[in-house]
Amino acid sequence: MIKFNVASINRCTETEGPHKRLCIWFQGCDIRCNECCNPDYQPFIAHHIMSIDEIISVIKKSIYEFGIEGVTYSGGEPTCQQNLPLLTDEIKKLGLGVISFTGRKYEEVSDFLAGVDLVLDGEYVLEEKETKRRLLGSENQRILCLTDRYKNDISWFDIDKNGKSVEVNLSNKIVFNGDKI
Repeated sequence: MIKFNVASINRCTETEGPHKRLCIWFQGCDIRCNECCNPDYQPFIAHHIMSIDEIISVIKKSIYEFGIEGVTYSGGEPTCQQNLPLLTDEIKKLGLGVISFTGRKYEEVSDFLAGVDLVLDGEYVLEEKETKRRLLGSENQRILCLTDRYKNDISWFDIDKNGKSVEVNLSNKIVFNGDKI
């Protein structure tokens, strides 16, 4: 059975990429950037072990309930999930777009990101703090359109007059996501 180590899922967000999206934060990262925005997701510990079918079921429910347009992978480090391309294939069959963060250079992990539409890559560098683009922590990080799906949405990443954004979701717990403010 194909399984993933999931730290958390936000079933509908508008801060983890353009349009309404579901965001999956994977557990485990071997890059360990200094002052990482998600240090609790770095350890390689079993968090929520989910099958590919369970994840796809959550995504389908989010399509129905929220009208999501896509899925964003975050973490931890998504490319530490060995079956990531299989999950991407299943998401693409649903007609959704896929955006992925990675602390590595895309060229080093392109096999893991096969089928992804847009990649935000590069290690977080504390001394190069990003002030002009949303979701990116440092200036060395890149936005790579691998397909045409989001080519007209690149301006979404530009910080407008309102600055960076954060989203708060209230359910059985309070969840903050978006830019580190």
